Amino acid sequence: MKVLVIGSGGREHALVWKLAQSPRVSALFCAPGNAGIESEARCVPIATEDIPKLKAFAVSEGIDLTVVGPEGSLALGVADEFRKAKLKLFGPTRGAAEIESSKIFAKDLMTRHQIPTASARSFDRVEPALDYLAHHPLPVVVKAEGLAQGKGVVVATTHEQAREAATDMLERQRFGRAGQRVLVEEFLDGAEVTVMAFTDGKTVVPMVAAQDHKRVGDGDTGPNTGGMGAYAPAPLVTPSLHATILRDVLRPIVDALSRIGRPFHGVLYAGLMIARGTPYVLEFNARFGDPETQVVLPLLKTDLVDVMEAVVEHRLDQLAIEWHQQSAVCVVLTSAGYPGSYQTGLPIHGLPETETSDDHALVFHAGTRREGQAIVTAGGRVVGVTGLAPRLAIARERAYKAAGTISFEGRHFRSDIASQALQASL
Repeated sequence: MKVLVIGSGGREHALVWKLAQSPRVSALFCAPGNAGIESEARCVPIATEDIPKLKAFAVSEGIDLTVVGPEGSLALGVADEFRKAKLKLFGPTRGAAEIESSKIFAKDLMTRHQIPTASARSFDRVEPALDYLAHHPLPVVVKAEGLAQGKGVVVATTHEQAREAATDMLERQRFGRAGQRVLVEEFLDGAEVTVMAFTDGKTVVPMVAAQDHKRVGDGDTGPNTGGMGAYAPAPLVTPSLHATILRDVLRPIVDALSRIGRPFHGVLYAGLMIARGTPYVLEFNARFGDPETQVVLPLLKTDLVDVMEAVVEHRLDQLAIEWHQQSAVCVVLTSAGYPGSYQTGLPIHGLPETETSDDHALVFHAGTRREGQAIVTAGGRVVGVTGLAPRLAIARERAYKAAGTISFEGRHFRSDIASQALQASL
């Protein structure tokens, strides 16, 4: 079968890598792809949000299955347009994807269906937001309502920081349309985890739990990023807690979306705070996470094509999904200045010829492009290096060993990915 992946980052490279392992795939395409993806798939120069061109390509090429990586394409209705053309696509409709594209929609739905989440109020004008923040207990969370690439969340420890965040979003329009409304949310103290799940709108099958590292600096310091690294399985999520998350969070939100006429088909991402043993929803995403995908997919034993087809054809209940009994750790190498402004076009040295090295490490390209014979930086997050091993400590060693061989001017990465999980296990 012919498969098209939409996207150009590390998540999409991981998807392409996993799909390429399926004996059922005869041709693999990626739009627009990157310098690493081109070794596994034919890259086609179509932007992720150019839905008419993506649909025309799928029709002309006879694509049997399209897999959507980025949230922007889903929010624009790529799934709706492909289904109108009778094209199979793995991903939710625009209405279902609003669980991510509108934090206020998601919060209202959770509140109505008693899904545990932080209390919050929404604002579309700066003056009432500032008045409310002036009396809110600290810390307080200020969130851009729409899609902000993982950077639209500020945890303010002072009222001055909270005012600055709200003013940045509502008045200075730092995140454009995404920040035209904001949520002011109570701060939950605990440990963050991610549980993604495959769902066809009826059956919900959770994946292994992962933990992401959002802050740019060691010790969770500095501004939020799209993700500096991740590991899986997360030891914090015991089998009992995993079952609780499925019962209290994943199944109820999937059922709620179906009841309002927006059945969710694809991957549902739950970003959770575990506070006093209870999972509270921080956010839902309507697609695979990044960089969580880079640690979860390598642990998937079942053919990913089989899983995606079962979702698309509404027969997920008929498929048993299996996982490798291993651990994975991903370290993300970023450009200097990220998540702020950064330089691109810098040569990258030490990249392996293929994704797999002798040390059980995978290199997933995120922001790269080819210039002649050279591969250069083309984004804030440049590459993610995933180490695999039977134990978390060894997987971490392998990830950092492989990351140390890759260099470019201004290269930055955190040195403490998965360290808290390892300390907790001592």
